[in-house]
Amino acid sequence: MISTRASGILLHPTSLPGRFGIGDLGDEAYRFADFLVGAGQSLWQVLPLGSTGSGASPYSCDSAFAGNTLLVSPEKLVAAGLLLETELTAAQPFSAERVDFDRVREDKTALLAGAFECFNESGNTSLRNEYASFCRAQTFWLDDYSLFLALKEQQGGMAWSEWEPPLRRREPPALERVRTDLSRQVEAQKFYQFLLFKQWFELKQYCNAKGIRVIGDLPIFVAHDSADVWVNPGLFKLDRDGLPLVVAGVPPDYYSATGQFWGNPIYNWEAMRADGFAWWIERLRAMLRMFDLFRVDHFRGFAACWEIPAGDKTAENGRWVAAPGRALFAVAQQKLGELPIIAEDLGVITPEVDELRDALGFPGMRVMQFGFSSDRENIHLPGNYPANVVAYTATHDNDTTVGWFNELAEDGSSRPAENIEREKEFCREYLGSDGKEINWDFIEAVLASRANMAIIPLPDVLGLGSEARMNLPNTVAGNWAWRFKSNDLNENHAARLRELAELHGRVMKVGV
Repeated sequence: MISTRASGILLHPTSLPGRFGIGDLGDEAYRFADFLVGAGQSLWQVLPLGSTGSGASPYSCDSAFAGNTLLVSPEKLVAAGLLLETELTAAQPFSAERVDFDRVREDKTALLAGAFECFNESGNTSLRNEYASFCRAQTFWLDDYSLFLALKEQQGGMAWSEWEPPLRRREPPALERVRTDLSRQVEAQKFYQFLLFKQWFELKQYCNAKGIRVIGDLPIFVAHDSADVWVNPGLFKLDRDGLPLVVAGVPPDYYSATGQFWGNPIYNWEAMRADGFAWWIERLRAMLRMFDLFRVDHFRGFAACWEIPAGDKTAENGRWVAAPGRALFAVAQQKLGELPIIAEDLGVITPEVDELRDALGFPGMRVMQFGFSSDRENIHLPGNYPANVVAYTATHDNDTTVGWFNELAEDGSSRPAENIEREKEFCREYLGSDGKEINWDFIEAVLASRANMAIIPLPDVLGLGSEARMNLPNTVAGNWAWRFKSNDLNENHAARLRELAELHGRVMKVGV
């Protein structure tokens, strides 16, 4: 972990500028890395990079191992000789401010298919060897995942639990038949993953050479309609038909009066313990390859999970069921060594969760927006941060700081009007602020705190309102779509961030 003071920006690659309807791992990602260097920042935090299937949430992926191929840069495919520039100019026009995931998926799928055709027809021995090496290294998940996607397409997008029984139960003769019938489609999916990971590791190498550490994000759960559950049904609490008996969520909290109903299947922890947590060990190993450190979402689920009856519609009737986090991480540390994990310990936290986090030495999180809901003893106020935490002005689940400060009760807020006004008044008093640049007041307070690491979502640097919010928990539509435009971020932002980072001792040297 980083034991010296550092700071950085939270920005998911999908939010980068670009002409293909979604941010990707092309030139704009490298420009953003250069911006971080100029701004004195040494951390780039992203959301999960997993494949999101037909949805958009990076916290509900169809694989715990596969990457989101919507992030593949078409321009880099041209540079690699896998597409022609004329194929890019034919791409449909997209919004520069919001991602239309359905249209982007249609367009990007066609470009990837063209790259695959070119690869098959080319004699590029170096690329072929690189691809073969990738396939060998990823055998734990790649073949099954690629077959899963090819089958889903063949089955018209149906969930695996609705497939005919031989396929649903993965009977060997049925799998052998479809592997033969769908061999080309399977190979295409494997190639798309190769392209994604190749571009990702090139970008990460560039960041690391510039002194930037990349922070990843590991969702604790996977989607039911995922390759992981289809391949490993015994590792989840399912009925005979492969449907969940219980699903994940959290009880009523700050975000929702009825709790958050996530719907992910719950792990069969006893089955996982019996095989030495093999699936989790491989998952953590993959994260260690991809990132310099990573945040574990919903860390408290390793102490106990909120199990909701599968037929419910809200999270209110769930119950806490113990999970063997201590045993899991003991095995992981024995096999993998030090785990550079940030524990997302927000929400309803018990002494057991604190003890687990502290025993493992993982830093927790502090979110400044939460600091004004009570009094000056609130652990989320910057003056109360210890060194071993990661401090945020806000996270992807919060409104932007400007949006939060300007919130009105009549906007449909779940908070009473008197609570909103009380928090605003406390905020102004605590910061000595007139509220005109509340985002920068928050940024400076977090950077000035004792927290070793401080992370600022890019919308807070830009001073944007609720239109730039990434996610509203417990809702489905309209999330994950925000993008910034290339001229939104400029040298003035870089200079201001660098000044604050230098003032508060957070500018790191390359190699530190």
